Amino acid sequence: MRRAHTAFIVTLHLYIALCPITSRSSRKIKHFKMRKVDLCLSSEGTEVILATSSDEKHPPENMIDGNPETFWTTTGMFPQEFIICFHKHVRIEKLVIQSYFVRTLRIEKSTSKEPVDFEQWIERDLVHTEGQLQNEEILACDGHVTYLRFIIVSAFDHFASVHSVSAEGMAVSNLS
Repeated sequence: MRRAHTAFIVTLHLYIALCPITSRSSRKIKHFKMRKVDLCLSSEGTEVILATSSDEKHPPENMIDGNPETFWTTTGMFPQEFIICFHKHVRIEKLVIQSYFVRTLRIEKSTSKEPVDFEQWIERDLVHTEGQLQNEEILACDGHVTYLRFIIVSAFDHFASVHSVSAEGMAVSNLS
């Protein structure tokens, strides 16, 4: 009975001795993994290429500048829209939109090299939050895109604002 117990200890000892080799291998794999970033930041190369309204004090670029103090505002009348260009193919896993007075938001996506052939992707009715930003978090399914078109279909007031759009995900490939 004692020999079986000893054999078990030896086998366990050999298994533990092999672990450092496995650990080194997995560290190499982690090094090659793509990093998740906020794909909507202008510092990542993203641009707002179209907006249906613009106020010089609150231009569309404010939505993607990373500054929580800036925003884009509509100038009345709905629908209003803006298009974000990633300049590469990306996979979005989660979108977060911070806005004020937006009632219905539709998001369309395109995987084309040009901002054409949009297909409806997401539509949400947002809850009005008096005195604070609406913080809409959307887990994305089939989030492969090169362009996103955001359409503010309706609002709770004559004007609405979008303070930030962020997209957690990763670049998949360059446009070619």
